[in-house]
Amino acid sequence: MCTISSDGRDPALAQEDREAGRATVWGRTVKVHLSDADNVAWASIDEGDPGDEVWLDRSFDGGLTWEPDGGKLGLTKIPEGAAGTRTMLVDVDVPAARRIGAIRACGRAGDRPEIACTPWVRSTVAAATPTDAAATALMQFYDQDTGLWRTTGWWNSANALTAILDYSRHTGSTTYRYAVGLTFEKDAAGGFTNEFLDDTGWWGLAWIRAYDLTGEQRYLDMARHAADYMWSYEDDHCGGGLWWKTDKRYKNAITNELFVKLAASLHNRIAGDTTHLTRARDTWQWFDGSGLINAQHLVNDGLDFDTCRNNQQTTWTYNQGVILGGLVELQRATGDTGLLTRARQIADAATTDPLLNPGGVLREPCEGGTGDCGADGPSFKGVFVRNLAELDRAVGGRPYHDYLRTQADSVYSRDRNPLDQYGLHWAGPYDGADAARQHAALDALTAVL
Repeated sequence: MCTISSDGRDPALAQEDREAGRATVWGRTVKVHLSDADNVAWASIDEGDPGDEVWLDRSFDGGLTWEPDGGKLGLTKIPEGAAGTRTMLVDVDVPAARRIGAIRACGRAGDRPEIACTPWVRSTVAAATPTDAAATALMQFYDQDTGLWRTTGWWNSANALTAILDYSRHTGSTTYRYAVGLTFEKDAAGGFTNEFLDDTGWWGLAWIRAYDLTGEQRYLDMARHAADYMWSYEDDHCGGGLWWKTDKRYKNAITNELFVKLAASLHNRIAGDTTHLTRARDTWQWFDGSGLINAQHLVNDGLDFDTCRNNQQTTWTYNQGVILGGLVELQRATGDTGLLTRARQIADAATTDPLLNPGGVLREPCEGGTGDCGADGPSFKGVFVRNLAELDRAVGGRPYHDYLRTQADSVYSRDRNPLDQYGLHWAGPYDGADAARQHAALDALTAVL
């Protein structure tokens, strides 16, 4: 990512003039212009009167806030005897500070209070392809002070990091690899553990991905620490399995799926390991026999505490997904092809279930009616397609590639704003942006690479 020009130069010096958005106020036309070759922007106002104002706002967090306070970079007024004017150039990004910008133009007519602004836009720098653009938009939410992603939670940030790692691995891009080490350094002191065992599993799998990409031992060591912490909450209630929380009141699907994948992944990366393999196999055998997988080959949320039976709660998409990646890793560890057969049974059920795939496009159960899926649900579909892609690559003929392509095409064409931010509903309409929605869409785009 580079910036060729500097704030305050004349737009006549820009190599290109791409109108990226417009707005109107009191008959005036406000436009935002970009020169992708220079990574700069400027604003213009036309059909106006002397005294009309035009300026730029620049955001470094995906349009959540903009600087300076109140914006108005390059504020310019139409001079006497003219009907229009333009601002000087403003850099879109600040590469030296790893600040990824978004730009909009705003204007108003004289001293009237109404202000009109264009949509937020950015240049094509670090956005040459839809996948690049989605990764760049995700990194606009990244907080370098915390190593986490604004607008979403702790475990969702682990998935955002995983999405960036997968993007880097499948595209060869090194643009955002700095986030891997920065997140680790900012948060490693806490061991990436808390009262939720599934949270630890998400972070453990992120550090497996980081180890695969970088080869740095510290990431593998952290993943092992996560797995050992999770295993300390395994017991024989309901015949085995790991608890969801440290209070030991619920054994659910996702925690145990994550552990199978994490433990099998560790075995596949630690020479001479037997401990993690034994734990992965034992947990999978318990899971497969626990009743968590229902008669339709879909995974429900968990077990009833008293009866140890399937509680028939929601078949969230991520519960259909993580086990697929877990069985791929376990098959690599054991050579047992029957594990892939079982994975395909679950994958076939999940990709054809009409409630999860109305019109062929993946939808979370919470998207129906008035539900908005809260803070957690927007991550789920990304987890599903990420793990389905792992299964797709592990079996011959890539049987799920067409399904995955449908998801990627739909989210790109129906659920995206001009800043390449993505919403919750992959079949549309776009409903708003946050880092969970964004990483899920990036997962969908990366899944078909």
